Amino acid sequence: MVESSAQPLSSLWPHIADPMRRFGAKVADYFSPASDAAATDDAYIVEVELPGVKEEDINIEQHGNMLIVKGDKHSSREEESKNYYFSERTYGAFQRTFRLPADVEEGGIKASAKDGVLTLYLPKRKEAKATKRTIQIQKT
Repeated sequence: MVESSAQPLSSLWPHIADPMRRFGAKVADYFSPASDAAATDDAYIVEVELPGVKEEDINIEQHGNMLIVKGDKHSSREEESKNYYFSERTYGAFQRTFRLPADVEEGGIKASAKDGVLTLYLPKRKEAKATKRTIQIQKT
């Protein structure tokens, strides 16, 4: 009589998935959120995609002419069907650094978050408008 060494698929699944879980954790360690930047006459607007990140998990710091957005991402998704159960989690620290333009009024920087998008409002300094005048050349 020959004994079967075959294991049910359910007992193999954790071992098969382990390398993928470790790879996912490494990717999460280097999560860098996508962003868009635009300029208006009065300000620069930077939008950073942070889906599933709670406002209290976001930290914004200014260091000289650098603005640093960092925090932690925690999310999960579960899927269930007749024959299997699957759970996928993504988590880890993220950081994104932006160089501030020279004309930003640093004291007026504001941030808001809504629907997974962090919006940074970077007002431009109010400077005296340059005046234009024509200088006539004198005849000698």
